[in-house]
Amino acid sequence: MRALAPKVRSDLFAGVLPFVCTAEQRSFGGAAASLGVTTAAISKAVRKLEDGLGVRLLDRSSRVVALTREGEVFLARCQPAVASVRGAREAMQSIQREPHGEISVTFPFILAPFVVSNLPRLATQYPRLAFRFDVSDRVAHLAAESYDVAIRMGELPDSSLVSRLLRRTKWVTVAAPSYVARRGEPKSVADLAQHDCLRFVGPNGKPTDWTFSDGKRTRTWPMKGSLLIDHGTSLLDAARAGLGICQVLDFMVGDAIRTGDFVELLSSASAKGPDVRALTTAARSSSANVRAFIAFVVDALE
Repeated sequence: MRALAPKVRSDLFAGVLPFVCTAEQRSFGGAAASLGVTTAAISKAVRKLEDGLGVRLLDRSSRVVALTREGEVFLARCQPAVASVRGAREAMQSIQREPHGEISVTFPFILAPFVVSNLPRLATQYPRLAFRFDVSDRVAHLAAESYDVAIRMGELPDSSLVSRLLRRTKWVTVAAPSYVARRGEPKSVADLAQHDCLRFVGPNGKPTDWTFSDGKRTRTWPMKGSLLIDHGTSLLDAARAGLGICQVLDFMVGDAIRTGDFVELLSSASAKGPDVRALTTAARSSSANVRAFIAFVVDALE
């Protein structure tokens, strides 16, 4: 026969928290301020607790509230229970603050290698987080298409969306050491007319002009190229193989320049590139998932 569970009073904790706060602060007013209620409500709750226990817990005869002997015994038993409940609530709040569930993000093709290659680090840090990516150069509508975050590059129209700057960029012109050894290094932008230039074809189907600065103004140059290609990774592969010179954003080749896979050319003429920004709605901006992903992308693009 199954034993009946012991009956638990529904008012087991009634008045306990007001009593503990009052005892710890030696003040009904202090306890009231801590719990966001009136002093009268605290006094009434403690009085009801004393009536239920059949003992006096607090001595109200002096200006400072003092514990009776029974009150000291009761406080010693109640404090660990209150601390345990507080700890349990904080643990639940911590779980809610930890990224979990699915986050949906749209970002352009140019960022895909950096996001995806670094993703294991984020997945390890937050194992309860899942990802849905839409890699596309089209401009997605966050609210209509249920994206949590959209990462975009360049000038953005004014809107009600929350924008976070992820990285400022610059245009860098690079070539493989084998190409420079074979063809020489251009000393000026005009010298590029004598070189094999590898050009990226943008989403609009047109080759992207190269951008340079003389320190005072920025100009675009419609370079003539030996290769037109609409895939950024393949453009870099062609340049790495020594096919020619290309111009890309600095974060795309930072590591390759440091390791010597690429040589930066015309560095004094480098111009500012498009800013990289994360967009989200005001309602989603405080989400733990969104905050974690945005911080991750900032690190991935360093």
